[in-house]
Amino acid sequence: MSGAAYPLPGLDGPAEIRVDRWGLAHIRAGTKLDAFRVQGFNAARDRLWQLDLWRKRGLGLLAADFGPGYLAQDRAARLFLYRGEMAAEWAAYGPQDTKAIVTAFVDGLNAYVALTEAQPALLPPEFPLTDTRPARWQPEDVVRIRSHGLVRNVLSEVARARVLARAQSREAGLAADDLRKRISPPHEPVVPDGLDAADWPDDLLDDFRLATATVGFPPERLAATRDEAWVWSKVDAHGAVTRGGRAVPKEPAEGSNNWVVGPSRTDTGRPILASDPHRVYLQPSLRYAVHLTAPGLDVIGAGEPALPGISIGHNGHAAFSLTIAPMDQEDLFVCETDPAEPDRYRFGDGWEPIERVVENIPVRDGPDETVVLGFTRHGPVIREAAGRAFALRTVWSEPGAAAYLGSLAYLGATTPEAFGAALRHWSAPSVNQLYADATGRIAWFMAGKAPVRPAHDGLLPVPGDGRYDWAGFHDPESLPRTLDPKSGWLATANEMNLPPDFPAEARKVGFEWAEPWRARRIRAVLGGQTRHSLKDSRALQGDVFSEPALRLADLVRALPPASDPDVASAQALLVPFEGALDSGSAAAALIEVCWVHHLRPALLAALVPDAGTRRLLPPGDTQSLIERLESGLDPATRDTLLADALGAAFRDCLERLGADPMGRLAPEAEGPLPPPSAGEGGPRVSEGRKRETQLPERTEAFMKAEPDLAPSLPSPDPLRGPPSPAEGGGSDAELTASNRPPAGWSWGRLHHARFAHPLTALRPDQAWDVGPLPVGGAAASVMHAEYRTDTFRLTHGASFRMIVDVGDWDRSVFINVPGQSGDPGSPHYADLAPIWGRQDHVPMLYGRAAVDAATETIITLSPA
Repeated sequence: MSGAAYPLPGLDGPAEIRVDRWGLAHIRAGTKLDAFRVQGFNAARDRLWQLDLWRKRGLGLLAADFGPGYLAQDRAARLFLYRGEMAAEWAAYGPQDTKAIVTAFVDGLNAYVALTEAQPALLPPEFPLTDTRPARWQPEDVVRIRSHGLVRNVLSEVARARVLARAQSREAGLAADDLRKRISPPHEPVVPDGLDAADWPDDLLDDFRLATATVGFPPERLAATRDEAWVWSKVDAHGAVTRGGRAVPKEPAEGSNNWVVGPSRTDTGRPILASDPHRVYLQPSLRYAVHLTAPGLDVIGAGEPALPGISIGHNGHAAFSLTIAPMDQEDLFVCETDPAEPDRYRFGDGWEPIERVVENIPVRDGPDETVVLGFTRHGPVIREAAGRAFALRTVWSEPGAAAYLGSLAYLGATTPEAFGAALRHWSAPSVNQLYADATGRIAWFMAGKAPVRPAHDGLLPVPGDGRYDWAGFHDPESLPRTLDPKSGWLATANEMNLPPDFPAEARKVGFEWAEPWRARRIRAVLGGQTRHSLKDSRALQGDVFSEPALRLADLVRALPPASDPDVASAQALLVPFEGALDSGSAAAALIEVCWVHHLRPALLAALVPDAGTRRLLPPGDTQSLIERLESGLDPATRDTLLADALGAAFRDCLERLGADPMGRLAPEAEGPLPPPSAGEGGPRVSEGRKRETQLPERTEAFMKAEPDLAPSLPSPDPLRGPPSPAEGGGSDAELTASNRPPAGWSWGRLHHARFAHPLTALRPDQAWDVGPLPVGGAAASVMHAEYRTDTFRLTHGASFRMIVDVGDWDRSVFINVPGQSGDPGSPHYADLAPIWGRQDHVPMLYGRAAVDAATETIITLSPA
């Protein structure tokens, strides 16, 4: 048992932080405000570099620390800060005193910053490496920053407008756009009068993409001079700020799964709630798990590191989780500017001024940079060109829209009615909230600010002259919800889940949703189970079945026998494939390489001859593309397309994964291979991280002793054939000498997770990186594992997973990869990575006795 003691200014009484063996901090305090104050202190203790970078990125203060190469990103970030009245902002989050809570949290964070000044050994190593210092926070910083909120769909609006502008006919344009993004429920976009995207500037969205980009530290950017500053204003297809180039932006892939199974369908007679939010993979992760205990407060779960409270977890009576519900919360307004006075734009029968705001951005080792920002009644001006000002209207600008902070209102909810009432104060991002309580009640709520659009549908940019303005927001009570369903279970996965009787055409809350694959699989599995268990939820979170992969394999199996030996070998390999993208599966490697590198681009070329239009479509809507492949081409064309892509993919895999010159019967090699692409550099395990990525013996022993954490199989697949094997099985079913893959082929040798520290470019040894870890699944799997097509490295997925046994709380489990701490020197920096890699969890202990038994570190805090 280790420990420490510190004074903490502002405390009303003593408090403590108990850190358990998995890095989860259990905070105990004498008052609620003290609990939030200690939460801020503890967040800084584990995540100070991440928190400091989040603040400086969001407020537009990067150049002050890192130099002129960050000026363009700073300017863009400032466009999207909340600029409204602070009294309205604080009041918007509910009846609790949000300002007092946030102030206490920030006071605790600042106290830890002060502690690092008095005790420099506590300062995370990133600060001396970059010769920077953590800054003090103001409470307003927490709520003014909005650019991390997952709202949508301006990127898609602009892409659709460009596709339609290039088309020879409206029908052709809509058909091409369906290959980019399917609209659901079925609806034909209304093109506003006067909209013509043909001459819109290519860099129209640069400021928006800069404001929402992550922060990278390439040496060239850090060394940029004042003259080179504004060159660093582009964002590549992977979200990295670059010096130039042209990339077609796409909507963020963030999503989530969650489900709740009521007591009538579980093996315990209690509800089970599962949650695995999908975000971009970063080091450290974007979630942080914590336990807050004080009189009137006892919550455990995960939230944003920079916010007080939690948004996913339970309070000892009720459990809650969220996924993104992709409502349309932003629109691009195209304002006509006055040729005689370009600082005015047309509105109604007259002209309104563009408000110009002058700001000074501090720059390291130099004078401040003066920038001018423009704002209209619609929102910030993101581009001005050719007599137009493009302004973005977004819920970010509204009071109460700091992402996830609305969760403070429901932390104490103990009935679904109270939980639903609290969601009136939830603005962003738009979410599906699931609820379950110890009495056995379960519920689903869609929540978030939903704009009222009287004159348009939100699918295309609109003129900013007043005809298409928003008319407020829909009443939160009018959004769909379900309490205590007869089915006994509920599930969401970002799919189009508006009920059949919901007036979707009239309300226009959104027409762009995630593809249906994960939702279909979850519903098929849950619908086939009558006694769902914790093991079943764990297996479903790790489920790697892919309906698109299975449908592609079915098309391959329907091909006539091939004379080309590579095509024939590929056909034979896919004969037994049943859709499971296991990390050890050779067929999974072949089918994914075939789709992303060969068949998908060939199919797009066949369906959309115009290269300029095709450039706007990738990655494309998989559902639309597969349906067109199955029934939209004549059989001869389709078979030729498939065979050519299959042969090319087989040769591609031979190059990427190697071949056994003596035959195809050798056992498979283990571990991922560095991808052949030089674009990102192959991942590797750093020698300096080996110790920290080994599974601790005590954790190994615990997992063996806990039967509920052992792997289990999902129920037989109602969609097709047998259940997918548990992740880690590694071999394809029914392999024979005729269809055994070349030695060493496996999906996990390509498809891998590597958690790169933001400063890895400054550390040639990559000692702060974690991985690579071989991973199964893909974007269409319940175990969402989206990846870069050039390197097969994971980009988005479930860095945090949680399963709650509602009522027997100590049986609940979680995982947060690669570890709870962001400090490379902490034992909890990467300790959870190998457990996550095999789709396992660790305990999320709640009861005082269980927490005390698992405590490894006690930090005692006293009033200063």
